[in-house]
Amino acid sequence: MLSPSECRKKLVLEAFPRRTLSFYRYVRIADPQAMRDLLFLEWSALGVLGRIYVSQEGINAQLNVPESNLQYFIQNLDSRTEFKNMPMKYGVEEGESFIKLTIKVKNFIVADGLPAGSYDISDVGTHLTPDEFDRALEEKDTLVVDVRNHYESRIGHFEKAFFPDVDTFREALPAVKEYLKGKEDKKVLLYCTGGIRCEKASAYLKANGFKNVHQLYGGIINYAHETRNRGVAPHFLGKNFVFDERIGERITPDVLSKCDQCGKSCDDYTNCKNAICNLLFIQCADCRERMSNCCTDECRYVASLPQEKQRSLRKGQPSHTYDRFLSRQRPSCTLFQ
Repeated sequence: MLSPSECRKKLVLEAFPRRTLSFYRYVRIADPQAMRDLLFLEWSALGVLGRIYVSQEGINAQLNVPESNLQYFIQNLDSRTEFKNMPMKYGVEEGESFIKLTIKVKNFIVADGLPAGSYDISDVGTHLTPDEFDRALEEKDTLVVDVRNHYESRIGHFEKAFFPDVDTFREALPAVKEYLKGKEDKKVLLYCTGGIRCEKASAYLKANGFKNVHQLYGGIINYAHETRNRGVAPHFLGKNFVFDERIGERITPDVLSKCDQCGKSCDDYTNCKNAICNLLFIQCADCRERMSNCCTDECRYVASLPQEKQRSLRKGQPSHTYDRFLSRQRPSCTLFQ
């Protein structure tokens, strides 16, 4: 198996462009492991790179494909009843999105933390096109809800949206329900990255008495493409957070956040170079250079150690290391004060 650095070197040598895309579908898959194994063999042959989850409830995929193989990839999807005529969301910006192919079998393609049967996933909200979503945004008393995590909405979101201060989707559902308490008759607009979380969120809200639930079809990714094609100013501001090497796609020039270390206007995320920490935080170019892509002086010291020493430290760390890093007071970084 190639290391991350070896994967990147291999990509640099590629003489062809790639297309980044994502898709999902809630559909019954009888044997997820067998499906996973077949997809891995077939998609490896097509040069696919990405992160894909397969479960009995469906598939959730973010990946890139050599442009020359894109049509063959779509034909491969269409060859299976479960994935035929799959709606695709193409990346807003290209770049090094994925460096290897990973396909995992999961219990759920989106974990909600709720007991089975808590709601009917087929009873979802009304799908709105980007144009319909824009018009609904302008209606009086419409409630707009971001069902993503706080680090996603921090760098980009729709105007007037409520975005819960949560780290996971399973935390978002009760937080959104609490925010909307007493507003069961109001018009609710939901949005997320590509639409997959809205499917569960809208079904959850409908099961809990909300009568007028709508969701942005294709999510922020499709919205960005459509508004550009229509030549209209988007109501989404800033960057769309994506779960790949790019981290964010620029939708508008608006910068909604600040560097966690110096407070300068910035919306560029960094994963702390200290692998034990790996904290995701906002870091401007000046601080990135000054801190060597690290969140604290402590992490910068660890990251400067020889690789063998870093590996031995990681092996000796207890499982709660990450939590311990987060809980420490670190004067060099305003994020931890």
